[in-house]
Amino acid sequence: MTHTGGGGPRPRGTWWREGAITATAFGLCLLGGVVKDDGSTLSPPSAVAYFIAVVSCAVLPVRHRAPLAAMAVTTASGVLAPFLGLLLSPLIAAPAVITAYSYALTARTERRAVSAVALISVALLVASTPLFGALSWKDASRVGAVAAFPLVAGVLGHSVRNRRAYLAAMEERALRAEQSRDSEARRRVAEERVRIARELHDLVAHQITLANAQATVAAHLFDTRPEQTRKSLNELVETTSDALDELRATVGLLRQSGDAAVPAEPAPGLSRLPTLLESFRRAGLEVSAHQEGTARPLPPGVDLTAYRIVQEALTNVTKHAGTRSARVRLVWSRDRVTITVADDGGGARTAATAATGPGASTAGDRPPGYGLIGMRERATAVGGHLSAGRRPEGGFLVSAQLPLPPAKDATQGTDGATAVENRTADAATADGRTGDAEAGDAL
Repeated sequence: MTHTGGGGPRPRGTWWREGAITATAFGLCLLGGVVKDDGSTLSPPSAVAYFIAVVSCAVLPVRHRAPLAAMAVTTASGVLAPFLGLLLSPLIAAPAVITAYSYALTARTERRAVSAVALISVALLVASTPLFGALSWKDASRVGAVAAFPLVAGVLGHSVRNRRAYLAAMEERALRAEQSRDSEARRRVAEERVRIARELHDLVAHQITLANAQATVAAHLFDTRPEQTRKSLNELVETTSDALDELRATVGLLRQSGDAAVPAEPAPGLSRLPTLLESFRRAGLEVSAHQEGTARPLPPGVDLTAYRIVQEALTNVTKHAGTRSARVRLVWSRDRVTITVADDGGGARTAATAATGPGASTAGDRPPGYGLIGMRERATAVGGHLSAGRRPEGGFLVSAQLPLPPAKDATQGTDGATAVENRTADAATADGRTGDAEAGDAL
């Protein structure tokens, strides 16, 4: 018995349904008005039967807006029927049964519905029980039916109400699940976009910086040292070729509709650190490396993070520092590896990357970039921490602490990170404390 709450306009289909229910109840009520308990021939409905049918059925259309009033009128009509000479049967009580169903379907609380339906049944039971004479089995069955019908209607209404509530809860749950899936999909897309942007930034910043440094050297030596110029140009060609290959591989992965069957090559890690340092040396940056403690194999994510942090920090030194030297230091402890990259440069590097104000800009009025942001994001993603800022004695320092897995064997051999060239032992100054300034770089 679908209805719309309040007194607003009802859909056309609802009016037809209400009209059909009212007409059916009116017909049953008239039929009950002509039924006799002595089995005599049915006669046309009397005026009293019409009166009971009209009064009890007239309130059915308003049972949704005034359920208690409709229940009171239909129950009172059924109770008055025996006193007006009519036989109280389930047919005459049909309007009361309908209102009992509707109230059980829409009652605010289960206790109210039970109380109202029980009151209807008791009232009809009392009115249908003969006050004088013996109660035959036929009378007993009729009285039991009159009292039981409202109870059955109430139970049915309550069941339909629970079913509707269950379906509504399932629909709401499905809607929340769909919204959650959409939100999770958007979050994953955003994370993937950040990861791709970070990878492309590291790739482009490193290769383009090296190419720029080699082109600068070639232009500077073009007139005075042709042989050195040719060497720098050859290195420039090699660097740009490597950059194109890496960009082609990265873009190819992005264009794939599914996962690659086999990765083209392993992700870079500390085992490739000597090659990375050599590429910066060819670009004119003197890089010294020092290592303390026993190196241990790193998880792939931490290994890639360590490599990218060193790469980005040296790239910033090449672009911005007022010096042509830098120091890389790896300190291995029981539960972490500390990576520091320091330079003694001044002016351009510090001014470009240590600005923290909203109006700060880099050299050449270029907008601040995402190098330090990307390094911090990488370190945080693997459970580490990164700080960057000016050193008290001058220059710039990037320091990252990355977690290590528990050591399984104290005598375990070192991995590829031990291949880092220990060119100098003087890297203690790279362990200086920084102000952890929020810096931005030029790329």
